[in-house]
Amino acid sequence: MTAPADLSSLLAVAGEVLDAASQRFVAGRGAPRSVNKGPNDFATDLDLELERRISTELERRTGIAVHGEEFGGPEADSGTVWLLDPIDGTVNYSAGLPTAGILLALVRDGDPILGLTWLPFVGDRFAAAADGPLLRNGRPQPPLQPAALADVMVGVGSFDIDSRGRIPGRRRLEVITELSRRVSRLRMHGSTGVDLAYTAAGVLGAAVVFGHHPWDNAAGVALVRAAGGLATDFAGKPWRIGSGSVVAGAPGVHEEILDIVGSLPGPVPEEDRIP
Repeated sequence: MTAPADLSSLLAVAGEVLDAASQRFVAGRGAPRSVNKGPNDFATDLDLELERRISTELERRTGIAVHGEEFGGPEADSGTVWLLDPIDGTVNYSAGLPTAGILLALVRDGDPILGLTWLPFVGDRFAAAADGPLLRNGRPQPPLQPAALADVMVGVGSFDIDSRGRIPGRRRLEVITELSRRVSRLRMHGSTGVDLAYTAAGVLGAAVVFGHHPWDNAAGVALVRAAGGLATDFAGKPWRIGSGSVVAGAPGVHEEILDIVGSLPGPVPEEDRIP
């Protein structure tokens, strides 16, 4: 088992690796689609290049294997493994929008224990061990304070009304519609990493993530927990690898959103159901 002192060292090494990759990340802004992955989903050559580069350096320096979005790797729900998304918000990145970043988590037996979200275009770097504190550009941040949904902004995931995925488009629209009635403002950034990092920092009161991909969610979950927030699935179970959704937020806000999600008719993703 990785000791706490080792976690501090691993966090520092991981930050150095992401710092070294950031210049290339910035230089590749606007990279075109090169690999089709599904409807409205693709990778660029920079996704592939950065994943190879970061994975190789992490494994060399830490001896821990990497599971990346593009090339896969060891299973993330057992043992200790790095989980990497080399470009979160690829559509934004390819279009030239600054809401894109590099996400990296260290996961032990399915639970994120380190999280790093690097946003090179805006000069923000978030890092933490799951028990805190949250570091923003190397500086410890104050813990999140209880808040009310009516007083905060909430980041929500994008949706296609005709989507028939784990959380269908119409179910997503129901959640967004009801949130819009009770929240100060909704924001759709097109990047799960951005939503979760700024939730951890207290800029957003919460983030609602409809996607289940662990490389999108693990780093931000660790950051939110480090900041004193809560991160669960739609059923209120603590988020871990295999969860089908994320509700992450400050105390108070998180509970209000769970109440909204739970009050709506319609199916909950299979992996989010309470046995």
